[in-house]
Amino acid sequence: LLALTAFICIETIMECSPCEGLYFFEFVSCSALVVTGALLLLFSLNLHTRIPQINWNLTDLVNTGLSTFFFFIASVVLAALNHKTGAEIAAVVFGFLAMAVYAVNTFVAVQKWWLSSRQPSSRQSSDYMRARTESREVVHRPEIQRLDA
Repeated sequence: LLALTAFICIETIMECSPCEGLYFFEFVSCSALVVTGALLLLFSLNLHTRIPQINWNLTDLVNTGLSTFFFFIASVVLAALNHKTGAEIAAVVFGFLAMAVYAVNTFVAVQKWWLSSRQPSSRQSSDYMRARTESREVVHRPEIQRLDA
């Protein structure tokens, strides 16, 4: 939401003389919004479970880390080149807020990735236990019991 708000603020600016900082901030906020939104949709609908070949914890870590870095750079550049209009100041504030939230999410993603990388065989052992449990379950069918009698 903060990336969306920063993007809306930057889009309301009508005039700029050095526009490079503004364009870079616009690109960063839009890109972060689209990529994070796509990952949020994948995780919310559990579609990530259909593609087990991708390390989703690492993907989330890379996304949040890059978004943190680029929001920091874009916000600093826009703060240095702004013309003190209300929309530019608001975009800088929301850019730094978005960077802070992405930084917290990066910290959480690092911890999650670290824990998942330390337990590489947990999925394999859980699959083994599930298959072993299923093989021990006996389905009681009356027709088989009548043949035995």
